[in-house]
Amino acid sequence: MRLSWTLHRDGRTVADDEIVRPEERLAWPLTIGLGAQHVVAMFGATFLVPLLTGFPPTTTLFFSGVGTLLFLLVTANRLPSYLGSSFAFIAPIQAATATGTLGNALFGVLAVGLTLALVGVVVLVTGTRWIEALMPPVVTGAIVALIGLNLSGAATANVQLAPWTATITLATVVVVAVGLRGLAARLSVLLGVAVGYVVAALAGAVDLGPVRDAAWVGLPDFFAPEPSWSVLPAFLPVVLVLVAENVGHVRTVAHLTGDESLNRLTGRALLADGIATTLAGSAGGSGTTTYGENIGVMAATRVYSTAAYWVAGVVALVLSLSPKFGALVNTIPAGVLGGVTVALYGLIGVIGVKIWIDNRVDFSRPVNQLTAAVALVIGIGNLTLGGEDVLVTGIALGTVAALVVYHGATALERLRA
Repeated sequence: MRLSWTLHRDGRTVADDEIVRPEERLAWPLTIGLGAQHVVAMFGATFLVPLLTGFPPTTTLFFSGVGTLLFLLVTANRLPSYLGSSFAFIAPIQAATATGTLGNALFGVLAVGLTLALVGVVVLVTGTRWIEALMPPVVTGAIVALIGLNLSGAATANVQLAPWTATITLATVVVVAVGLRGLAARLSVLLGVAVGYVVAALAGAVDLGPVRDAAWVGLPDFFAPEPSWSVLPAFLPVVLVLVAENVGHVRTVAHLTGDESLNRLTGRALLADGIATTLAGSAGGSGTTTYGENIGVMAATRVYSTAAYWVAGVVALVLSLSPKFGALVNTIPAGVLGGVTVALYGLIGVIGVKIWIDNRVDFSRPVNQLTAAVALVIGIGNLTLGGEDVLVTGIALGTVAALVVYHGATALERLRA
């Protein structure tokens, strides 16, 4: 692996029929600007996870930056990607902290990271065919959809705390996403939060006291995980989502760059995300995943240079070393979060539906119908089973149901034939 890049043409222009490949870069001033743009693109979603889970924002951002740099190293500096906070962790973290401690939740994140890293090693040895067999599009789409829709109650609960602020925030997200183009449209969440924050501040719902008291520079707050085996049933299904997201990311970048050889990096990508999530869980950060927001930035700019992601990782690390910044993030009121998450959680559900559409899942087949139907009802209804020591929540049960119903029904279908 080499940490060097070939200058693309004169370093300043990209022809309409060209792209800047991962091993190329533009002039450093432009590359630094692109890196900062990637930070802005990921920021709206990444900082919401600690806000919704109670994790320290600067710690989460710190491990996001560390994870991104680690990802680039493990993938031999060939696969452009930003590792931001995964929304798949929100529900299990909230469940773990509701009955336990932040350390218990970190133990769940740590377990997911180790399992994902192990999956990465297996894929390096065996390839990805077994993943495709275990998780066909109907299963993957159902799991992704139920994770987003399972969180809908948390979103509406925050909306009820400040309906007008939430409505203005949500309206801003919709108007920006639909009415603007390019990067501005991709920043709809960030702009929605900004507008909602101003509205809440004018209404006297923002307390800036903690921001004034916080230091400008300081290390993030680190915490150790506390073993709790009872949280694992809620966390381990997240591994399937992270696998699907990473595999999809690699395939998308390979397609957009016209370099199918990048698909051979799938195992490395899974291993890198697994290690990054393990590090985060070991010291107070939320789990990570490859970010679609940043793929969108690359598609819009036609610049796939990994150099821009090195810049993004470093910028994230610098921001994470400001307690004042973390205190500011923590002042965002519930109404603003409610407005944003109504859109975000719903969009996660829609992404699951999009997986079905893009892969032309045949819903005239009872196998596919029942796989999606059973998993979605269990996940959205948040069916919870277990006793005092172990509780298995809707996301875990819905994930298991999707796998069992699909493979069980498929076997019956073959026997019938």
